[in-house]
Amino acid sequence: MVQVDQNSTQVQVSEFFIVGFPSLQQEYFHLVAWFFFILYVITVVGNMVLVVVFALEPNLQKPMYINMVSLALSDIGFTTVALPKLIARYWWNDGSIGFHTCHFQKHMIYYFGSLNSLILLTMAVDRYLAICFPLRYPMVMTIQTMTVLTVLCWVTAHIFPGISTFFTAQMSYCGPNQIVQAFCDTASLLALVCGDTSYAYSVSYISAMFILYVPLGFIIFSYVCIVLTVLQMVNGQGRMKAFSTCATQGFIISVYYLPRFFVYTAPYIPNFQMTEDRRMVTILFYSFFPPLINPFVYCLRTKKIPEILRLWIQKHKTSPIQNIAGPELH
Repeated sequence: MVQVDQNSTQVQVSEFFIVGFPSLQQEYFHLVAWFFFILYVITVVGNMVLVVVFALEPNLQKPMYINMVSLALSDIGFTTVALPKLIARYWWNDGSIGFHTCHFQKHMIYYFGSLNSLILLTMAVDRYLAICFPLRYPMVMTIQTMTVLTVLCWVTAHIFPGISTFFTAQMSYCGPNQIVQAFCDTASLLALVCGDTSYAYSVSYISAMFILYVPLGFIIFSYVCIVLTVLQMVNGQGRMKAFSTCATQGFIISVYYLPRFFVYTAPYIPNFQMTEDRRMVTILFYSFFPPLINPFVYCLRTKKIPEILRLWIQKHKTSPIQNIAGPELH
């Protein structure tokens, strides 16, 4: 939808339309909608289980688990911001999104992406201190320290997405309003701007690179130190436990960063062309796959969480039987 500016003859876009996959046939719309709906439900339920278990079990209220819960809440927020409109697009053909709502969605998507990057950095620092300085770890990484770091992550993650959103929201959109993407993002919005976007694109690109790859640099450094420390361990069992912990987080970090690096560098690779559909699939993969698998990965890695869930299930199974059998025992 477009409106004419009363002070000029320029046409101003008042809302956008989420196109999604440009080559997808309409006969597959409902199938895609069901796929993303199931993906959304599994992601939210899986991450919410981690949050509930952490809140109800005092034994899990430790620095490492604070990181897990912070990541779970971030994943819930990201999928809730990004997926409902995409589901509506394919379920009811409702892809319309207001001008300010689109920019808000863009800001929150980049916010949660930045937040995840900072949380992964905090996880790496936590493991670095635990493995490289095991004697000092309990004194340095307390619950209070991790809480302060977590709050800082949630606050500072707004800075760079806020800068990008400020520039893109101030620009004039007077042409097509179709966003060829699953949600509002900087590249899709700048493609609709009627004017010079080089400065806004540069600011957004530099901001994204900084918030993603500066933490990645520290993460890589910490894991190099961890590997060198683990290789010097005499205890083989301790070495395997340390490597197992690092391998789990390394897998999550690889899934989060590597596809992003591929998408950002693809335009600069000679003789390489990425279609819009392939670009969307890659973006959706690194956007929604980590939030989907994080609860399962951490539950499998951490023995306490599956054990607590198993005890809860057994307790709820046996309690009705005890209630029925109770009067007969008197």
